Amino acid sequence: MTVVTDNKVLIKWIGMAEFKSWHSYWDYERSIRSDNRYIYSSDIQEFLDTVLDTSKNRWKKISKNTSLWRAQIGCQEPFGGHGDSAPLPFERMKPRDDQAVEGRANPKGIPYLYLADDKNTAMAEVRPWKGQKISLGEFRVIKKLQVVEFSRNQDEYPIFLGEPPPKEREQSVWFWMDNAFSRPTNASDDVADYAATQIIAELFKNKGADGIMYRSSLGIGHNIMLFDLKSAEIMNCAVYSLDMLHFEFTPEVPDFSKHWEKSDKLE
Repeated sequence: MTVVTDNKVLIKWIGMAEFKSWHSYWDYERSIRSDNRYIYSSDIQEFLDTVLDTSKNRWKKISKNTSLWRAQIGCQEPFGGHGDSAPLPFERMKPRDDQAVEGRANPKGIPYLYLADDKNTAMAEVRPWKGQKISLGEFRVIKKLQVVEFSRNQDEYPIFLGEPPPKEREQSVWFWMDNAFSRPTNASDDVADYAATQIIAELFKNKGADGIMYRSSLGIGHNIMLFDLKSAEIMNCAVYSLDMLHFEFTPEVPDFSKHWEKSDKLE
């Protein structure tokens, strides 16, 4: 199989590569964080080659004029506190060309355009609190794009006691890569944790992909990260405010509260 964009051949696949283990991404991530980051070992290079080879069915087309969404905390408050709030200026809704903080996909100083395919997902990604105002921009894709899709509607965490067949290993590795891209970033994060996903993003950037697509861990939709800031232009912007937050929690260990309540009654 071959991927072609604008009559240019991007990748030719042999189609024989297999991941060594269902937890190959974890091994790769640990090595990049703790061992070598810029000069790859043979194991790391083999992993990246396998990622590329197993991506052959994950190149997804995004049509020209597709609407995508991006949110920013804040708005322009009316002068003197009277009147309606206005959204942030258009230029504030896109990253600056000359600077960027570390992100899951982008290294420091290299800005990428993070968007979502759903309004609510875009707003959830900026993690507002109740009552906080948000500027939501609608972006329009200006040309046909090809992005690499990491998510494949797999809700169960793939963990195995032994090694499964090659196809299940592949699905597991792609799930954990998608999970890594989906983790929200925090100011307290060790930026070394971003290196593993940044390398994978750059792998596809250098092979001609326009971006990557992965699940949001904060909304119901997907995030779409574009390498070229000019791939989409802002068309509209509006102000929203968060009305309600809803959390559901699952215990990581058995809930002993009922046992304790029963013990108290026996005493």
